[in-house]
Amino acid sequence: MSVTSTSRPPVDHGPRVTSADPADFGYPTGFEEEWRFTPVADFHAVLDGRAGTTMSADSGPYVQTVQRDAVRRTWLSTDLPGAIASENALQTVLVDIPADTVIDEPIRVRLRGSEALSYGYVHIRLGSHASATVLVEQDLDRDTSVVMITELGPGAQAQVLSIADGSHASVHHLHWHAQVDRDATFTGLVVTLGGHRVRILPTASFAARGGSATLLGAFLGSAGQFCEHRLFVEHDQPHCSSNVVYKGALEGKGTRSVWIGDVLVRRGAVGTDTYELNRNLLLDDGPRADSVPNLELETGDIAGAGHASATGRFDDEQMFYLQARGIDEQTARQLVVRGFFADVLSRVSLPVEEAAGLISRIDRRLGLVATGGGDD
Repeated sequence: MSVTSTSRPPVDHGPRVTSADPADFGYPTGFEEEWRFTPVADFHAVLDGRAGTTMSADSGPYVQTVQRDAVRRTWLSTDLPGAIASENALQTVLVDIPADTVIDEPIRVRLRGSEALSYGYVHIRLGSHASATVLVEQDLDRDTSVVMITELGPGAQAQVLSIADGSHASVHHLHWHAQVDRDATFTGLVVTLGGHRVRILPTASFAARGGSATLLGAFLGSAGQFCEHRLFVEHDQPHCSSNVVYKGALEGKGTRSVWIGDVLVRRGAVGTDTYELNRNLLLDDGPRADSVPNLELETGDIAGAGHASATGRFDDEQMFYLQARGIDEQTARQLVVRGFFADVLSRVSLPVEEAAGLISRIDRRLGLVATGGGDD
């Protein structure tokens, strides 16, 4: 008598807790997979659930601050800070773009708090076949924990930029989720220049076939800063695509970056095309960069999938080329870093003045122009 047994792999090799209730998450110890690179003790401000104010933003065309019950919150957090922020943010900054509306000029959202600790909840919603670019400036003058949801209807196109530039003394936590519907196109760019301890979790999922998500990041760390970007892209719909490109430059003793890129392709996501890339440039002997790309495939019926990661020093040939033309070593180093970020920044389409302002922020951090705060 023969016995035939069959087995199926688990639905999730790395199951994630999803909940709106902070009580469903244990307090991290630093031994958990999702916290093992993080200096947990430095994030107590956003982990302890302390009372704080709710962040707001100036009202304007398509932007308003409403009471939390005015917008149904269906997103479930995958970690404790996100659940705490959702619970404590008593208002929602709503960016609402009606169906078939095309907006040429960027919509600017300046988040601001009023106490040492502030919670924020931002909901960016585009109706079917709407198109818009949204610039979200994070408040780094205080400790902040923010949830940002970007919801694209069928055929919508959205560019959303999250810019964290300011105080080097604050703690900043951001959980940013993008939901992409049928044939919609999402591009999200994270620019991280300030903050003492920063942890950003960009995630993306698809509601129907044909969606496209591009997740971009540029981060510049110095003076002992810690910056972590932990991404998760879930493909569970057929014929969708995702592209992840993150680049970081670090200098100074004790400065550290962490980049985790997780892409999961479910069984039914046939025809998926996905790729993720992380590049880190160490400007001296002091910093450390950890980079962990992960790709999990539950089907082989895909258009393409891959990942790449590299960490290194300056290109000697580039330095020689610039110095041979009379540029001093310090300026040459700064120009190389600026060029290093060009690939990421060129993937978003911005008006000339907005693109120049973004490059100016990076130049200030690099010392190419007089040191100062972020652009207005």
